[in-house]
Amino acid sequence: SRMTKALLEKDGVNWRQKLPPIPTVPVSAQMRWSVPSAGASGANAPAATAPRGKPDQAAAGTERARKLKEEGNELVKKGNHKKAVEKYSESLKLSQDCATYTNRALCYLTLKRYQDAVQDCTEALRLDPKNVKALYRRAQAFKELKDYKSSIADIKNLLKTEPKNTAALRLLQELKRA
Repeated sequence: SRMTKALLEKDGVNWRQKLPPIPTVPVSAQMRWSVPSAGASGANAPAATAPRGKPDQAAAGTERARKLKEEGNELVKKGNHKKAVEKYSESLKLSQDCATYTNRALCYLTLKRYQDAVQDCTEALRLDPKNVKALYRRAQAFKELKDYKSSIADIKNLLKTEPKNTAALRLLQELKRA
């Protein structure tokens, strides 16, 4: 909590985007580390290596999901939100990720598909109930759907986590005028 506050003061509400990417450990390195722990006797080795197929497949699926998400991010930067939605959707089929849901919700907002944006933000909030982006984007979508009560509720929830979030405070003022 203190670290989040410090990062907020230093980098603002977009502090998460400024963090360096989390390095991934290559599968080959993971296998090297797990082989010595298989046991000294040769009889145990096949039993130890047999169940490793599924985690490797899961890791490959997660890696593919991450790459698809990154491709979606690049498409958003280029302004191609329709193609980005496709990439994010493919990614979500492989791995449900909160950030991917919020990214796709951003695309839906841009494409004026507000009900879809609400659904994605709700899914993101199911995974992370205090996700600021999901709360903010769902509030935006609710505002466009003229569900001001739900929009205000989301903004107030967001402000409990980040009381000085200027974008949220601005949206709350707009909602009170509506």
